[in-house]
Amino acid sequence: MRYIAIVGTNASFSYNRKLLWYMKKHFEPQAQIEVVEIADLPLFCEDFEQIPTRILEIVRAIEAADGVIFSTPEYDHAITASLKSLIEWLSWKTLQPLVNMPVMIVGVSLGNMGTVFAQENLRQILSSPGLDAFVLPTHQFLLGRAVTAFNAQDELVDERTIEWLEQCFEQFMRYAKTLKPLRESASRSLVSKDEPQNIERWNQGTPLGLAVASDADTGASESEARDEGVKSVYDQLFEGADIWAFEELDRRLEREEKGRSAAQSVGEEETEEQADGLREDLPQ
Repeated sequence: MRYIAIVGTNASFSYNRKLLWYMKKHFEPQAQIEVVEIADLPLFCEDFEQIPTRILEIVRAIEAADGVIFSTPEYDHAITASLKSLIEWLSWKTLQPLVNMPVMIVGVSLGNMGTVFAQENLRQILSSPGLDAFVLPTHQFLLGRAVTAFNAQDELVDERTIEWLEQCFEQFMRYAKTLKPLRESASRSLVSKDEPQNIERWNQGTPLGLAVASDADTGASESEARDEGVKSVYDQLFEGADIWAFEELDRRLEREEKGRSAAQSVGEEETEEQADGLREDLPQ
């Protein structure tokens, strides 16, 4: 199995870089891990007429891999700006190499928490449209107190920490292997991007059964031209032919309100009758 390990910072010194290089050496008998740096990447911007070569190189490396490992520091309870910029590149236009890609998240911090907030932040980001990665849902590796975690040879020193990392990585390899045939099947069934696509509308999630059209084809771009042939829920609601929808919704809400009022009235009458009975039983 071959994995791409992304150093989640552009800093010249990083304990997260140390962790990934340790994993590369420690798990060499089991997997091939390629450590990728992001220090030389341009900040994401939609004004670029062409996608930078270095970004394309990372995209191709991810596409050829069986999974991706992110090692992220924690800055202000979140991932670094440099890592966020890379992810924005990876969700832009037709790139999107992380879609359906197995992902493992690890992190090292100077404090006790081990980048717990940054890892949750990254999980949320990776679920965005244009990313849709399959993040390992269990076995979260959080390494705190980084200064004492490594020896002079940049190796982890605590046996329990090493054992837990081995368990996490073993689980990730099993996860990636399980998903691999499903990903290959999905890739074969995809319609070519060069051919017109017949997009099946999702008709669940709205009380009136209207088709849902996503407002974002990627997780990064806000300036792409909208497909005028795809109508949003709001467009469908405000079309004159669909004005009945509001009337039907009003009638349904009115029926529900009357039902609640009737049930409340019955409950109040029963309570009053019980109170009268209690008063009659009391000595006069």
